[in-house]
Amino acid sequence: MRVFASLLAASALLLGGAADAAPRRVASLNLCTDELLLMLAAPGQIASVTHLAQQEAETPLWRQARAYPRNDGSLLSVVALQPDLVVTMGGGTRDRLGIAARLGIRTLDLVFAQTLGDVADNVRRLAAAIGRPEAGTALIRRMSALIRSRPRGGRIDTIWLGGGGRTVAATGLEAQWMVLAGLRQRPLQGDRVPLETLVASPPALLLRSDYRAGQYSSDQRWLSHPAARHAAALRTLPTDGRRWTCMGPLLIEEIERLRREAAR
Repeated sequence: MRVFASLLAASALLLGGAADAAPRRVASLNLCTDELLLMLAAPGQIASVTHLAQQEAETPLWRQARAYPRNDGSLLSVVALQPDLVVTMGGGTRDRLGIAARLGIRTLDLVFAQTLGDVADNVRRLAAAIGRPEAGTALIRRMSALIRSRPRGGRIDTIWLGGGGRTVAATGLEAQWMVLAGLRQRPLQGDRVPLETLVASPPALLLRSDYRAGQYSSDQRWLSHPAARHAAALRTLPTDGRRWTCMGPLLIEEIERLRREAAR
């Protein structure tokens, strides 16, 4: 499959050298870059992460993130920390990046990943930018091993279910990760699961996100509907919803666990 081939190619590219002068103070302005930075950087390199990274409800890395100064996602909130590299994601911040350039602050703008290959490329780019290619190589090797060992038989008909009945696209990045656990996201129209579907045409397996499960909200009230409670009686695997927010390498361990559970 092309997406898997691109991931392996990214792994090879990573073996190139790091930047000539590795930055000593790196600030992240996005939760997804926070997570990558926390996984790749040497502890002394991190100047700041966002306040989201320090919240238990948002990322499994919150304890690690609390060792560092926090920012509000704006460039102004990190300027006083004198970072020599600012990492963000997704474009749409060209004015902010332009200001950083005028202040002499180097920036790295990663892409919102759409494929597993994009995930690997973000790892490669950040690892190279911070002079830590070996850390990036290790992560990409783990992803590559997960791809090579993916279940080869028929995939289990699955619906990924989040609060409010939210689901994911059958061709999206979430579904690409699910394939590595031996699961097949059922194609559905829109980004919500109709309650009728759960009753009339239930999946073989319900992959249920626990993101903010203890929080009282309209999304969580949806899960208390009788039809949704009926769905809970189906074969259900809970999944750590925080790891699906950015769909980056934090999912490796979760996919390994789901693969074991789904095979039982």
